[in-house]
Amino acid sequence: MDLRTTVSLLLLLLLGLCNAHDGIYHGADNEIIVDHSDTEDLTTTILRMNNDNTDISEIQPAMKGFESNTCIRFIPRQSQEAYLSLEPTYGCASLMGRTGDIQVVSLQRFGCVSLGIIQHELLHALGFYYEHTRSDRDNYIKINWDNIDQDFVYDFQKQDTNNLNTTYDYSSIMHYGRSAFAKPGFDSLTPIPDSSVPIGQTDGMSKINILRVNRLYQC
Repeated sequence: MDLRTTVSLLLLLLLGLCNAHDGIYHGADNEIIVDHSDTEDLTTTILRMNNDNTDISEIQPAMKGFESNTCIRFIPRQSQEAYLSLEPTYGCASLMGRTGDIQVVSLQRFGCVSLGIIQHELLHALGFYYEHTRSDRDNYIKINWDNIDQDFVYDFQKQDTNNLNTTYDYSSIMHYGRSAFAKPGFDSLTPIPDSSVPIGQTDGMSKINILRVNRLYQC
């Protein structure tokens, strides 16, 4: 498959998404956008547009994880102006919240096409920041600024977040690991007061991730 071919999917946004943007995305040129028949299901759409079985076997369960635990539904795009386009382009990346038109979720092969990473990027598109940037994070995590690669400092900046009356979640799929974007041999993040607390899991959404989706979208 041409790596510039896109898998275009509409995310059915049930209730008001945050319109904030997080980070910068560098997408591919010459996208191929294909409208889908209203009789075609998600499986057929992905199979038709992407013949890599590895991608299909990971994208489907990641989306189903939302459908089985929340009121979020992913449906094939028909002619909607606002939709998600899952593309095997450069890196693992998504803008934060609804942008109002084509919104690229980059899932580069050989690194980004796994259940946890896919759900992480979809949560960004749904309006969720990194856990370690939430407004009260200083009570739970220490940012080791001197250890962080300067090209990625933005990913650690504290945000004015709506925490939806939930506790800090060390097990969040949105939480970086302790050495994320750190200089070799150093840690960028240290949990407090217990520095041994595990962080940075990539298995999938935590219970609190699911709770927040349901609260934000009033499921």
